[in-house]
Amino acid sequence: MDNKLIFKVCSKEKMLVKDYLKQNEDLSSRFVRKSLREGRIFVNSKKTNKKTKVVKDDIVEVYMPLEEHQNIEPQKMDIDVVYEDVDIVVVNKRPGIVVHPTKSYPYNTLSNGVLYHFKENGEKCIVRLVSRLDMDTSGLILIAKNQFSHMALARDMDKEIFKKKYIAIVHGNIEKDEDVIDAPIYRKEDDSIKRVVDSRGQRSITRYKVIERLGEGTVVELTLETGRTHQIRVHMESLGNALYGDSLYGKGEEDSHLIKRQALHAYKLQIPHPRTGEIISLESDIPKDMKELKNYIKEKKTE
Repeated sequence: MDNKLIFKVCSKEKMLVKDYLKQNEDLSSRFVRKSLREGRIFVNSKKTNKKTKVVKDDIVEVYMPLEEHQNIEPQKMDIDVVYEDVDIVVVNKRPGIVVHPTKSYPYNTLSNGVLYHFKENGEKCIVRLVSRLDMDTSGLILIAKNQFSHMALARDMDKEIFKKKYIAIVHGNIEKDEDVIDAPIYRKEDDSIKRVVDSRGQRSITRYKVIERLGEGTVVELTLETGRTHQIRVHMESLGNALYGDSLYGKGEEDSHLIKRQALHAYKLQIPHPRTGEIISLESDIPKDMKELKNYIKEKKTE
């Protein structure tokens, strides 16, 4: 697959190429403007400008930038690539890894490893994160490999077909087999990372379904309809069912002999492919530490 987008104009009316791409092909204004400015849009193999018009059956080609740079140092790392093509890569993140470099974690992040992966494959991509996970949350992370795919995925994130599902192991026996938590999340203090359920916060929606009851714990599947910071952890704590190992919202120290981090794994990702619209559905099994925790709670139940 070439690193370009190809469209056959189906509009009956004559219109500016920039308007056609925005209105008929759902490309963002920013993406179209940048592509025009850099001379990467062609109509019938001829370079265009902002005054170029298209008619029915014209062929429009939008080329991706050949080379991009990012202020992240590539580092050789053992990353688990679950899916990859010219537009996206999905990585199964281990717990304990920061996703993107920060002042506190400038190296050994997932982004350092992914950038090295691109370099090894001869791809001059930068890391465009579509989804993120906390340092101690494991699971699937979606990364765009070019500006177009990042734009398209960000645009589609609010569509029903775009799904992110998690598995968590929580304290206690959740009363309902499934339900929707619709509770606003608020940050009470600017200097604190902790969030709470509070009427002053942003509307936050989490759907949950009980997968297995373990006695003193419950395995639960969670689907995010909004994407607030710590949303799952805050919502489950608000029910009285904090995640095992959660040092911020639960009994982290008490659980430390069972698991060293919050028992949360992003196990399923369903997306429309940014280029083709094909539905891609990916899953990853819960890691070893969550399996061991689950078995421990089950065995305790039978004692």
